[in-house]
Amino acid sequence: MDKKSYIGLALIFAVMVLFQWINSPSEEEREKWRQYHEQQAAAEKARQDSIAALHAAAQTIEIAVDDTTRQSQLVAKYGMLASSMEGEQSITKLENNLISLDLSNKGARIYSAEIKEYKAFGDRALKLFDGDENRFGFSFIHNTRSFFTGDMYFQIKEQNDSSIAYIANIGDGNITMKYFLPHNSYEVHYSIETENIGAAVYNNSSALDLEWSMNMPYVEKGHKSESTWSGVYYRYAGGDVDDLGAQGNQKEQLNMKLDWVAYKDQFFSTVFEAKEQFSGATLSSNAHDMAKDTLIMKDMSSTLGVKFDFNKPHESAEFSFYFLPNYFYALESYEGKEFTELLPLGWGIFGWINEYFIIPVFKYLEMAFDSYGLIILLLTIIIKTIIFPFTFSSYKSQAKMRVLKPQIDEINARIPAEKAMERQQATMNLYKKAGVNPMGGCLPMLLQMPIIFAAFRFFPAAIEFRGQSFLWADDLSTFDSILDLPFSIPFYGAHVSLFCLLFCAVQIIYSKAQMQTQSQTMPGMSMMMYMMPVMMLFFLNDFPAALNYYYFLSMLITILQTMIIKRFFINEASILAQIEANKKKPTKKSKWQERYEELMREQKKQRK
Repeated sequence: MDKKSYIGLALIFAVMVLFQWINSPSEEEREKWRQYHEQQAAAEKARQDSIAALHAAAQTIEIAVDDTTRQSQLVAKYGMLASSMEGEQSITKLENNLISLDLSNKGARIYSAEIKEYKAFGDRALKLFDGDENRFGFSFIHNTRSFFTGDMYFQIKEQNDSSIAYIANIGDGNITMKYFLPHNSYEVHYSIETENIGAAVYNNSSALDLEWSMNMPYVEKGHKSESTWSGVYYRYAGGDVDDLGAQGNQKEQLNMKLDWVAYKDQFFSTVFEAKEQFSGATLSSNAHDMAKDTLIMKDMSSTLGVKFDFNKPHESAEFSFYFLPNYFYALESYEGKEFTELLPLGWGIFGWINEYFIIPVFKYLEMAFDSYGLIILLLTIIIKTIIFPFTFSSYKSQAKMRVLKPQIDEINARIPAEKAMERQQATMNLYKKAGVNPMGGCLPMLLQMPIIFAAFRFFPAAIEFRGQSFLWADDLSTFDSILDLPFSIPFYGAHVSLFCLLFCAVQIIYSKAQMQTQSQTMPGMSMMMYMMPVMMLFFLNDFPAALNYYYFLSMLITILQTMIIKRFFINEASILAQIEANKKKPTKKSKWQERYEELMREQKKQRK
């Protein structure tokens, strides 16, 4: 491009700049345009705001219409209960140093109950029930329909650290439920109050029928033992305690007054008590199949009648819940309520031995020693020392029978079997002259049985062993498995309990030693003495390690006592000499002997 071209382009650019400058708006014109655009933007914003406000107003009107419609539907369906039949569940905690409760506004009921000082198997929180596993409330009729308070939504009326009150409106009246949890207590005070609901609620029985059901969960390792010692218990008004029975499905209707009803686990209980007594009850307990359900043990339910007049302007009823460990001294602290009967210590003399001997001695040893293995050892020694005189008497009687065996054989050889009565009479005369009681070996054993049976009931029921370890047993309150089997053996189980195995092995050794001395006098007992240990192996495999350990120690001490008696106290030659001396002494027939001989003579005459 040449010089003229550059000059031409420069002139064109200058003309364009000059034109732009000449046609640009003045400052006044620019201010007008700016104001104009701001006004347009403000107008557009106002228009958008108006549209949004119209939409919001329309939505509010729509919601109001829906709410009105919904409220009309609720009133049509529920009548005066419309405000209480729908809502959202909320949980409130109430706790002290011993128990923790979750309460739900739905039904104004206890939603879950936890005993804080114990743990469930697997280190889980020990909850006696949780959530919908517990159903509680009462039914009433309104507008020809039946309603259940457990389905109603209550509002919190009052609340502090130890109490809470729920209220639900019914027309001009209301229902109030209150809970109060004192410090350092397993008891929860509970009350139902009504105010001016007679016009809205129909009830022709003048009673409140409380419905209480609970799915009792497994909380122990040994499901079989836990199920065996669990059930529904109740106390007749001011009287005895009874239960439905632990096995299978049970149901009973009681048309009499009761003080309380309890859902009892092996080591824990939930008790519901009426301050003015229940007028009657329908109780049931249904067991779950352990092979199919490893979470829920039993379904327990009660319908409990309480005197209550809905037509009174103000009416109330008071109750108490107890969430208890089945610890003897904790149960005993509630005087006059007979809660200790929740412990299966045995009836009659067996329960007395546990209550007045074994439990106090155990408590004393527990205060002195930390090891529960040592405590069981010392308790066993004490028990075996007490019953040693019976053991000695039994062994001495057996020794007398052994030394008389040749003479009894001579009688049997001299008198044919066809003359059974004559043979028996001759044998009895021999016993009489020798001063030997043929039942002398059995009677001392029978006298030991109350203590043996009391111990059998004490060890599975003692919560003190729960969670206590000893040697290979990590929990003395349940079985001590050293081998878990991949299959289940009928009547035995799917594990091997070592303490049970040791007890049965020692029992076989003892039985074999006894056979060597008794086979001559009781040959028919040989098979039985071998069968018993095998039967006990199957029977005791699921029982607590504490019980099998006690049996093992008891059998060892019995063997030791027998060896000492035989070595230092019993000389069969001396016994025989004493028997021969007794035979030379004149004997006076007892009235029983005279009657027996007279009976023999009469039978002999009749045969002739």
